[in-house]
Amino acid sequence: MAAPNENAQAELPDPQEVAQTYAEVAKRASHLISDHVQRQLKKGVAAPADELGIAQAFMDMMAKLLSNPYKLAQSQMNLVWDYFTLWQHSMLRFAGMHAAPVASPERSDKRFKDEEWQEHFMFDFVKQSYLIAARHIHDTVSGVDGLDEQSQKKVNFYTRQYIDALSPSNFALTNPEVFRETVKSHGQNLIKGLNNLLRDVEDGGGQLRVKMTDTTAFELGKNVATTPGKVVFQTDMMQLLQYTPSTDKVLKRPLLIVPPWINKFYILDLREKNSYIKWCVDQGHTVFVISWVNPDEKQSEKTFESYVKEGIIAALDAIEQQTGEKEINAAGYCLGGTLLATTLAYLAGKKQKRIASATFFTTMTDFSDPGELGVFIDEQQVSSLEKKMFERGYLEGSEMAGTFNMLRSNDLIWSFVVNNYLMGKDPFPFDLLYWNSDSTRMPAKMHSFYLRGMYMENRLVQPGGVVIDGVPIDLSKIKVPCYFISAIEDHIAPWKSTYAGSLNFGGPVRFVLGGSGHIAGIVNPPVANKYGYWVNAAAKSPATADAWFEGAQQNPGSWWTDWQAWVFGHDGDQVDARDPAKGKLKAIEDAPGSFVKMRLDAPKAAA
Repeated sequence: MAAPNENAQAELPDPQEVAQTYAEVAKRASHLISDHVQRQLKKGVAAPADELGIAQAFMDMMAKLLSNPYKLAQSQMNLVWDYFTLWQHSMLRFAGMHAAPVASPERSDKRFKDEEWQEHFMFDFVKQSYLIAARHIHDTVSGVDGLDEQSQKKVNFYTRQYIDALSPSNFALTNPEVFRETVKSHGQNLIKGLNNLLRDVEDGGGQLRVKMTDTTAFELGKNVATTPGKVVFQTDMMQLLQYTPSTDKVLKRPLLIVPPWINKFYILDLREKNSYIKWCVDQGHTVFVISWVNPDEKQSEKTFESYVKEGIIAALDAIEQQTGEKEINAAGYCLGGTLLATTLAYLAGKKQKRIASATFFTTMTDFSDPGELGVFIDEQQVSSLEKKMFERGYLEGSEMAGTFNMLRSNDLIWSFVVNNYLMGKDPFPFDLLYWNSDSTRMPAKMHSFYLRGMYMENRLVQPGGVVIDGVPIDLSKIKVPCYFISAIEDHIAPWKSTYAGSLNFGGPVRFVLGGSGHIAGIVNPPVANKYGYWVNAAAKSPATADAWFEGAQQNPGSWWTDWQAWVFGHDGDQVDARDPAKGKLKAIEDAPGSFVKMRLDAPKAAA
């Protein structure tokens, strides 16, 4: 096959650089092979296990599929017909005639953006052949009659992983961009890529941990998480940050932000131009943020109740001591929102109004339809995970991060495989991916309860299904105004599920649907003027998410301004700005604090 742009003159690589790269690759490979052999000798020979139930699901699928040979034969004939059509299309193109493609990628599919996928006859054939096979494989396995729902979810999900892995964009000879670079550099990209691969295996302690960004390009407090403030309170569970005001007057009620404990809070404070925290400060809020501890075995006994009492309730006490305010506004992101909803119901059960309004970012309280995350949650998988967690007292953050990355494998796995290992390039410094790779652990007891109590048993929507410090949790007792913002493309907290959860609250609810996904749909500053958001003006929330969307109107810009108007509409009283350095609580250290700076993938010292 002729190389694209074959007339381009390629310079020979520097022999000294080639020798140095080969030497480094050989050294790393030798160490890794030796370490792997030693680990295997210590472990001994173990029988293969199917802890996730994947093999069983596929065996059940094949049995059902083969029991209907007519349907299988029909699928095979459809595949053959599509390939025959592709051959006709390719012959026309080869003869110089125009022909409409048989299969085309989705507009959002970035794998085939290089122009050679369309312009070059052979690459176009490879691409369409793959797309045809991918569609037929997926349609066949997803349409098997008689397969139970959980097995079908596993088959669908892992078939998609298989299909994505076999994309021609992931192989050197069938990716035009990689092919050009290989010819141009005389194969040096592949040697450098192997070096990058060995580095990532080393950093992962023998497990491949694909590097998504240059982590050395960022430093918390220097070029990410830079909004000025102080740590004014801390427990062994969290640090409480208060940010320095930028306005002379502020809202009387402080704002407490509760982030998820499976990620670090600075997703809301990446850079000044897209920092929700900085924007809130500039709008006149006294902003407090919880920075959760990155737990280890010392926190293994911490429970969901601990996060309520030693997290949010402790923060409320500290804010009242610092500002004198008995009522605050609160906002929770994802799991932080689930915790906030539980705390609101807990306070309602104790007849205490300490939170005057609550905002929920992509928050699930009804887990009856958890989306694709449900693939990973059943008795077999949770029991296996619990066994690992209780042995060490926590869940490793990298294990959870791997699960979330698989939900968008082409963007969060395979694009980096191509860039790092085939193109031989170093990953680009990107603050969002720096945060994404900054994983956190989870206490074993708390996470076990969350998986079983929320995802498997959906107890939060059952009055009394969850009990906190002797108080039965009932979401219908929450009477304070609540604002729900979800994202239409969210794959972690599907918006229809978050909407279903909002119907269980007993007070006035404003549900808003933003564009994009779990992160971009929330971190969407007004200056970007992107995505827009939908609002339904009906006095009463429709019974279903579909009915809500039918009556919703789309608005341009960011939901942030809509939220700000909603908060001011409930209480616009103002007071003089509050300086965290001059409050009643003694400042412990500068924001972003020390808890957030503990990284699990910190670069290792040179040997």
